[in-house]
Amino acid sequence: MTDNVSGAAVRATRAGEDSRQRVDLVRWLAFNLVCAGGSLGLAWLGPVVPLPVPVRGVAFVLAVLVLPLATVLVPMLGLHQIPRRERKMAWQLVFPVIAGVALGVFGRAAGDHSALADRGEWVDAVVVSKEDSGTNHCDLRTTDGRAISPSLSEGDGCRNARTKGDELRVRYDPKGVAGPTEDRSADSYGGMLTALFLVAVLMGTWGGARQSTWDRQYGGR
Repeated sequence: MTDNVSGAAVRATRAGEDSRQRVDLVRWLAFNLVCAGGSLGLAWLGPVVPLPVPVRGVAFVLAVLVLPLATVLVPMLGLHQIPRRERKMAWQLVFPVIAGVALGVFGRAAGDHSALADRGEWVDAVVVSKEDSGTNHCDLRTTDGRAISPSLSEGDGCRNARTKGDELRVRYDPKGVAGPTEDRSADSYGGMLTALFLVAVLMGTWGGARQSTWDRQYGGR
């Protein structure tokens, strides 16, 4: 009789632990979906909408700094049973931080491409000046005298050979949000962003669940 009671207690304990682990997985999955999706969405929406400059700046900081850091800080601060001096971070949580920052950076680049595809105009432009400080940037104006903002980056056409007075054909954003480009390709960073999003969500969920398991195990000592 005692053995039956003990066996039932063990099975109940295991069932309870399995249930808590499933809850943890769902909870951390939802949290990391919000963080990764927020980093990507806020960075992408900035040039696409386009958001006002102050709002766009705040959104970008949230995308590349606040939300990626939250994927580490929230699991760490959520440890209630483990004393602060004994806390440790699951190695999996390094990945959502890095992937989250990359989602913000490349998400904005993808937003620039989408904005140019939606409202961009092809014009003949002239190089007005060139900044040679590490990464080249060319200030442009159209051949009829209109300034083009922002400046043309090295990767989008301001190569080393460009000098003042050079003419080129670029696609630019009349609203002055997305950077101009002479690239005619339709690269939207879709594959890269999908991979980064999956890494951020899956590794963040795994790491968060491990943190919760450690917390319960310490509390059950």
